Amino acid sequence: MARYPKRQKVKRYRRSFYTREMRLKKGIGIAVLVVAVLAAAWVAAPHVLDWATHTWYTVVRDRDLSASSVVSESASSGTQSTAASEPAASSVPEKEPEPEVKGTDIVTGLWAEVDVTTLTDEATIRSAARQLKAQGMTYAILTLKDTAGQVYYASQTAVGAANAAPTQVELTSVASIFKEEGLVPVAALTAFRDPAGARADHALAIRYQGQEYLWLDNKASAGGNPWLNPYAAETVQYIGDLIAEVHAAGFDQVLLENVQFPSSTSAKQDYGTTNGVDRAGQLTADIAAWQARFGDTVTLWYGYSLAEVTGSSSQLGAPAAQLGVKKLLVKVPSSSTLDAAAREELTLSLTEAGVEHVVIRDDAASYFE
Repeated sequence: MARYPKRQKVKRYRRSFYTREMRLKKGIGIAVLVVAVLAAAWVAAPHVLDWATHTWYTVVRDRDLSASSVVSESASSGTQSTAASEPAASSVPEKEPEPEVKGTDIVTGLWAEVDVTTLTDEATIRSAARQLKAQGMTYAILTLKDTAGQVYYASQTAVGAANAAPTQVELTSVASIFKEEGLVPVAALTAFRDPAGARADHALAIRYQGQEYLWLDNKASAGGNPWLNPYAAETVQYIGDLIAEVHAAGFDQVLLENVQFPSSTSAKQDYGTTNGVDRAGQLTADIAAWQARFGDTVTLWYGYSLAEVTGSSSQLGAPAAQLGVKKLLVKVPSSSTLDAAAREELTLSLTEAGVEHVVIRDDAASYFE
């Protein structure tokens, strides 16, 4: 039996040359399409960018214009408001600077006395002034001529030089330093109670009738003393010359004390020519003479006791307010003498009598009314 040869298996491939060719064509087409798209994008890009940029800046510009409009309106409103308020502000008058206080001005404040014998040099003067200022004082009273007639500075008057006190103060330094420390220095001068002045110049003194002997306010054995004569023109001149000296040294305010007669009235007293003027009339004339001489250049204060202010006395012949006194310092024995209501009542009565400024003072405190 003839044997046939075995059939050979034919190996078949899934892939074919056609498929590979198609893939190749497809790839080439995609590449061409990408290139075409890129080329188109390249050509269109500038126009797209221009459009986008224009659109963006248009939006931003509109937004900024809107915001600036709001700010402009707000600023305009603020300007109008300020402009509207400026007339009101300009209509309010500016506060004027306070005028400088002059040495003759009367200011509110406490008064204190200073022992001039302690003011021996600049250091002690300044220390004393600062202590007073620390205590709240405004006025510092310095007795430059006391009831004995001693003068505590180098007076150029004949009588004052003859009665120089053992302790002499340099007036210009005292006045200037006290002012620098914010105090008002007040020179206190005793007027007619002046035994030393009477003995130095008899023309200024009260004498016994028909004699050249000086009249004494008591027996010599009991310590009687002579007085200056308020009727004598030389006496008024002497006191005025002392006022002029302390003023020239820087004291713009002067306190005159003992502007009065002796308490006793006797037929033995010889006042010289009186022209029929009584005691009150003569004191009024003396006060007027000093005021006429110094006018507004010196502030003249007059010190009297409460009894001399509220009633008539032989020393004055009338209450102090009736003597033409404009600045009055009233001395009371103690703070309990006058309460607030009594001080107010006293000040009112003195003001009604013509006194312009009243200080009520005691050893414990001082009051300015």
